[in-house]
Amino acid sequence: MKKNAAGIIGAEAADEGARTRAVRVIRTPPTPFPARRRAALVATAVLALALPLAACSTGTDPGYGSHLPDSRTSAPATPSAPTATGTGAPADAGHAIPARLEADGTTITVGDPSAAHTLTVFEDPRCPICEQFEQANAAQVQALEVAGKIRVQYTFASFLDQRGGGGSKRTVNALRAALDASADGSGFAALHTLVYQYQPDEQTDGFTVDYLLQLAGRVPGLRSTTFDAAVRDQKYASFVSASENAFDKSGAAGTPMVKIDGDKVSDDSGIFKTADFKKMLADHGVS
Repeated sequence: MKKNAAGIIGAEAADEGARTRAVRVIRTPPTPFPARRRAALVATAVLALALPLAACSTGTDPGYGSHLPDSRTSAPATPSAPTATGTGAPADAGHAIPARLEADGTTITVGDPSAAHTLTVFEDPRCPICEQFEQANAAQVQALEVAGKIRVQYTFASFLDQRGGGGSKRTVNALRAALDASADGSGFAALHTLVYQYQPDEQTDGFTVDYLLQLAGRVPGLRSTTFDAAVRDQKYASFVSASENAFDKSGAAGTPMVKIDGDKVSDDSGIFKTADFKKMLADHGVS
């Protein structure tokens, strides 16, 4: 069996080609096709790569970010946002899931604050691994929220902006604005769903003000002069900074970091599989 010019045995070269194609599947910017199909593509690519999905790293070296290699030769485009208002509604639009800001000033609780169980999630909006967690589990988590069986507490990081841009900060600001847009804070959960349903590629800094307002336009009643001004003027910049500080103090090495009733999830790969995560919740009495 002959080696090619790079010294790679023919069979290995074929494997490398398959690996590169799989990487491109993962890193191709998401487009607005059904979430199930997107999740299936991600799962297939990950299986082909045989790479563990850990987290988006908080490291400071030039190569930090998601623990997924990037083989693109050109910058990806920002995906199209859903059309504003009217036809398509976010997954949770049928239920106004309440949300509130806790006394610590950085934790946002979604669902009944007196629910017996708590899911704690640390996320960075630009993190593609957070997107995979949300795509796999958003539907079942929202159902548990609506049923009053669980509350979800979010803390948002924005460390991925350190590699260029400000998309994480702009998105966290917009999510905080959505929390204040109604008395029960229900705009937060709806916008949060859309942020991860239509997340631009992490390297494009695609969460621009205009893009975020397009997403917000999909949530009935969310956009207003006040909301739009809060998004454009970064009204909640102090909240964004405080949230990043809270994330830093949490000891999390990356995102997502997930806890169930205070217990950090030990099976990192399981949180990206709907059935596995359902079992994790059930093991804590959440079903």
